[in-house]
Amino acid sequence: MCGIVGIVGTNPVAMQVVDALKRLEYRGYDSAGVATLENGHLTRLRAEGKLRNLELKLSQAPLTGAIGIGHTRWATHGRPNETNAHPHATDKLAVVHNGIIENFRPLKAELTAKGVVFETETDTEVVAQLVTDELRQGKTPMEAVAATLPRLRGAFALAFLFEGEENQLIGARHGAPLAVGYGEGEMYLGSDAPALSPFTDEVSYLEDGDWAVLTRDGVEIRDAGGHPVDRPRQTIPQGQFTANKGNHRHFMAKEIYEQPEVVARTIAHYVDFAEGRMRPLDLPVSFAALTRLSITACGGSYYAALVAKYWFEKLARLPVEIDVASEFRYREAPLEAGQLALFVSQSGETADTLASLHYAKAQGQHVVSVVNVPGSTMARDSAVVTPTLAGPEISVASTKATTCQYAVLLCLAILAGRQRGTLSLDDERRLVAALATVPGTMSDALKLEDMIEPYAREIARAHDVLYMGRGTSYPVALEGALKLKELSYIHAEGYAAGEFKHGPIALIDETVPVIVIAPHDAVFEKTVSNMQEVAARGGRILLITDALGSQEAAMDTMGTIVMPDCDPVVAPIVYAVAVQLLAYHTAVFMGKDVDQPRNLAKSVTVE
Repeated sequence: MCGIVGIVGTNPVAMQVVDALKRLEYRGYDSAGVATLENGHLTRLRAEGKLRNLELKLSQAPLTGAIGIGHTRWATHGRPNETNAHPHATDKLAVVHNGIIENFRPLKAELTAKGVVFETETDTEVVAQLVTDELRQGKTPMEAVAATLPRLRGAFALAFLFEGEENQLIGARHGAPLAVGYGEGEMYLGSDAPALSPFTDEVSYLEDGDWAVLTRDGVEIRDAGGHPVDRPRQTIPQGQFTANKGNHRHFMAKEIYEQPEVVARTIAHYVDFAEGRMRPLDLPVSFAALTRLSITACGGSYYAALVAKYWFEKLARLPVEIDVASEFRYREAPLEAGQLALFVSQSGETADTLASLHYAKAQGQHVVSVVNVPGSTMARDSAVVTPTLAGPEISVASTKATTCQYAVLLCLAILAGRQRGTLSLDDERRLVAALATVPGTMSDALKLEDMIEPYAREIARAHDVLYMGRGTSYPVALEGALKLKELSYIHAEGYAAGEFKHGPIALIDETVPVIVIAPHDAVFEKTVSNMQEVAARGGRILLITDALGSQEAAMDTMGTIVMPDCDPVVAPIVYAVAVQLLAYHTAVFMGKDVDQPRNLAKSVTVE
């Protein structure tokens, strides 16, 4: 997503802020800005495009303030122009923001009714105006922020600079990361440690719901309830800033927790939240012209493609043929020239997927790739790249890259539905609203980690584990089984729930855990029937569902993980968090090498 930097310094900070933002350029952005206090008064400079454009403005009109905030923005709400660039400001404050404020529309309507005039198309300006409204009622900056944060829904990180407050920055996080850096008579805020590496190697990572008040004397951190808390200070050697685990034990854990941020960033690439519409894509052929769509992938990317099959066929009424890349080209599939072939890969270098791509091109297909590495071979060989914006993924077992693939594929399916006339404008806006909730709901799902860990200890004692689900939960079951087997080396299989009675039910006894992925959706009752078949044979069921599903299932289980409520269409993205955490903690409990499992490589570049 976007990048945040804040400095409470002793010398002019504007160029320091810009230099720090350069270390966050890998996140992608389309505008940048900085705000400082000049003799106590807020002053800001913003520029569309790259940081060099902002640097040019600063060279022409230097800012000399010793306290400031800066931002690189990836447009979510509103066009990528200078007006919508951060920091956003009122006469009382400036604010920078990463993430999505899901409920910005009702909040904006409330403020508009009070006579507030908005200057931008963004959700961020709502935050600025809400805090300003509290300040006008006589609250201090701390009180105003404390009153505003509970009203915001979504995944976000924020940094505030206040008119006249030359020794105070306030930062807050909910679902998007934010770190505090310690200096000599100076303090720093950053989206992550690399941004702060020019200034300090000592940082604290804010936890979800934390907000922090920085002065030159130090930092006061409060939790979501407003209670003062201490967060450990960590010294990170400079050489580790390019790839550090933060406050996590493994890269995989860090990458699991990055998902609300990177999924939000990915969705925002395809969605105009201000309009409630999908952004147009320059595809080589309209979805309306297709008679079928071909999707090819390997491993976890193949399971993401399986979820996409459900989405494309339901939302766009577009038949989808899906293949494992290692089989696709050898069966010499007949492909109709002029149709669309979609290839999904984290690395963009997977040998089987690349070979299948070249086969499809030779058959006259228009080739589009979903990749996380923009300079990869697959990206270069495709007519169009629809990127996942997960950022670098160090752990061999994919987490954030996979959920970003889900996000891209759902966005493409919605776009296809609009182009084919199977979705109305109201349908599109409803689905965009559902997408907007995903980062915040994923953040809520991550809060279930302490509930999930004890079940992982139970799973660790098993020799075989079965997963099951229906509809889009079936590929999530496959993904859960894959994660468990590759991390813990426990034999695990995923099945469509209705297929259990066609063979796999013979495996059921009291030693075999059965993990059921079952949000309360259109096929929930069918899944419950399959659970009852398992329970009748002594199976130990771990049910992953929502509150209504937990209530209606009404049977004895090994346990139930109650997920946050979400629209069924986005449930695969959210429920992926639970199966990732379950596999991760099982492997950790067993003492396995989580980040580098045996026999596996991040990118399979040979057949």
